[in-house]
Amino acid sequence: MSFRSQVLLGAFAAAVAAAAVVLPAQAQEQKAQPMRIRGTIDANNPQSISVTTRDGGHQTLALTDATRYSAVKAMKLSDIKQGSFIGSAGKPGPNGQIEALEVVVFPEEARGTGEGHYDWDLLPGSSMTNATVSAVVSGKSGRDLDLTYKGGSAKLKVPENVPVVTFVPASAKDLQPGLAVFVMAVPAADGKLTAARVLMEKDGVKPPM
Repeated sequence: MSFRSQVLLGAFAAAVAAAAVVLPAQAQEQKAQPMRIRGTIDANNPQSISVTTRDGGHQTLALTDATRYSAVKAMKLSDIKQGSFIGSAGKPGPNGQIEALEVVVFPEEARGTGEGHYDWDLLPGSSMTNATVSAVVSGKSGRDLDLTYKGGSAKLKVPENVPVVTFVPASAKDLQPGLAVFVMAVPAADGKLTAARVLMEKDGVKPPM
């Protein structure tokens, strides 16, 4: 299996762009819309994880052989270069720009994952843009990026304090209570959730999306 398939960074697109994410066959058969769950692990075992969500709720998610894992690693704003393929959750900014809330620099093997611009749920009114950086302009308080994706383009303002990360491989053995996670979960007909993709904190770097 390629790194691109394993990384499943299309957590960025699954719920809103249909085919943007590679999900397990089980999820496709159910035709259920994936859920994004952000929170902190309370407990885990080989079969499941329990998570306190960012709104104070609690969710238990089943883990299967099809569940994929990644961790996040911090990068610098200067690591975003012309030609980089990035994903950025953002909010409306001035003059038609998007103001970044976070940026993921995709590994080269994952170029093109979830490409496009669509609604996101990090904040009310936020969006997700997965695109290639066509130009970079450095400023006193961050960087302005010109982005291109299939069918469109966007201008992204990245403030200095915005988290910039990339993804590195991880496994179920890396899960432990206290870690922040971003989970793409697939609901079954009975409402029970199965984790399709778990993105986890590593070395104090939390999934920012």
